[in-house]
Order: sequence, then structure tokens, then C-alpha cells
Amino acid sequence: MVRVKRGNVARKRRKKILQLAKGYRGAHSRLFRVANQQVMKGLKYSYVGRKQKKRIFRRIWILRVNAASRLFGVKYSSLISNFKKANIELNRKMLSQLAILDTTTFSKLVEFVN
Repeated sequence: MVRVKRGNVARKRRKKILQLAKGYRGAHSRLFRVANQQVMKGLKYSYVGRKQKKRIFRRIWILRVNAASRLFGVKYSSLISNFKKANIELNRKMLSQLAILDTTTFSKLVEFVN
């Protein structure tokens, strides 16, 4: 049987993993076997993180809108309910931006729906 040397393929594969492991501490960035484990773990975390990011941002927007609406004596839930009844379709991101950057417009919106 002929001996097969996998030099190029194996080197490319290992190099790719070690490149992804750049910045990890100690053996985690230098030794292939350890780096491979850490890269796989890191890729799992980044996948989960992309899903969590959407949830976290929505929570932040809701917190901001709630805090801003309470300054005008309105609860978040009733504010959103009033927006829906008035057919104002502003999403939470835009509402939070208005609450932070343009409080006069936000106050007029709150007054309008109440």
C-alpha cells in the first residue's frame, strides 16, 4: 500500500484553527488540540450570543421607554396599549431613541395617546 502524506491538508486545517484561536491565553492559542476545543466552544458561545443579543436589546429598549414614560405618569404597558389603540406603529427601539434623544417629541406622543 502506498503511503499518503497529508502535509498540506493537515497543515491548512491546523493553521485555520490556530488562526481562530489567536488572542486566547497560553496553550489555548498555541497547541492545536487545546486550541481546537476552545475554538469549538467559542463558536458555540458566539452562536448563542447572537440570539441573546436580540433579547437583551429588546429588554433595554423596554426599560428605557418605561423609565421615560413614568416621568409623565404613565406605565409602560398602558403606554404601549394606547399606542396600539391610536394606530401609532412605533417599535420599541424608536421609542427608546425618542425617549433618550428627543424628550419633547416623546412627551408630545405620550400626551397625544393619553
